[in-house]
Amino acid sequence: MNMEEIYSQIILDHSRNQANKHDLADPDITEPGHNPSCGDEIVIQLKMDGDVIKEAAFTGEGCAISQAATSVMCDMIVGKTKEEAKELADIYIRMIKREDVSDEELEKLGDAVAFINIQNMPQRVKCALLSWKTLDQVV
Repeated sequence: MNMEEIYSQIILDHSRNQANKHDLADPDITEPGHNPSCGDEIVIQLKMDGDVIKEAAFTGEGCAISQAATSVMCDMIVGKTKEEAKELADIYIRMIKREDVSDEELEKLGDAVAFINIQNMPQRVKCALLSWKTLDQVV
């Protein structure tokens, strides 16, 4: 299996997996995100312990790319401080926008690097960015 197939499998698994798609009980942070160009809508919910994200979940509807990107993001930010989550969001957004990202930064993205080829599909870029831009607004 080549890297592109592995990346595609990660995206498919997360778009089908509903583990991160639910309401949190008493979230500390709730932030809606909307992509007017395609209608994707999400609400990110975070449970905090001081500056550390203890739980992350989302609700909403959208295409497989937006749902998978949000699910991967939720997995990645749990246990991170707000500052660490903001750094991950910055790296991810720059990766999708084809801006300069080092190999070291890409390693920090873990499974989120699976979305690197979205940059070659301009009509899907906003879908892949929705959750990360929404997160960037609240951390």
